[in-house]
Amino acid sequence: MAKKSKAQVPAEPLKLDLGCGPNKRPGFLGVDSIDFVGVDQVVDLRQPWPWADGSVGEVFSSHFFEHLTNPERVHAMNELYRVLTLGGKATIIVPEWSNACAYGDPTHQWPPFSGWAALYWDKNWRAGNAPHTGYVCDFEYVVGESFDEKILAYADERKQYMLAHSINAGRDLHFNLTKR
Repeated sequence: MAKKSKAQVPAEPLKLDLGCGPNKRPGFLGVDSIDFVGVDQVVDLRQPWPWADGSVGEVFSSHFFEHLTNPERVHAMNELYRVLTLGGKATIIVPEWSNACAYGDPTHQWPPFSGWAALYWDKNWRAGNAPHTGYVCDFEYVVGESFDEKILAYADERKQYMLAHSINAGRDLHFNLTKR
């Protein structure tokens, strides 16, 4: 189980943009390990997070989690679970495993993400299938996928077929999580 945080809980739940770089989401506290212009808080998210238990109402993260190793991903998901309020929401966007963009950046860690990752963040599924992972989080999830721009003009049926059978058809995975 995650350790209890001694940080003070703010009056209003925080909204965090994790790994925001210089493009912080409006209305969110920008968090990054690099002090880019626009970053509000420089934090190494591979370490214990500085926010109190249940102090965060919403998290957005685009193209950050793929830079973490597997043990760092487990840590980050457990910390995300710890700091979110009950019913708190998180949107995590990462490159889809079958798109070349998942492999082109030398700072991306192996393995790339697939939609299956969300199963491991579900306590009930994990209890029967993968209790050895180190996750303690428990999220309801909806996984969406964006199309690569090269296939946007295709008919919906063709796009869906390509997602299932072609590389570079899907671009990003969108994990929409709710803390149980």
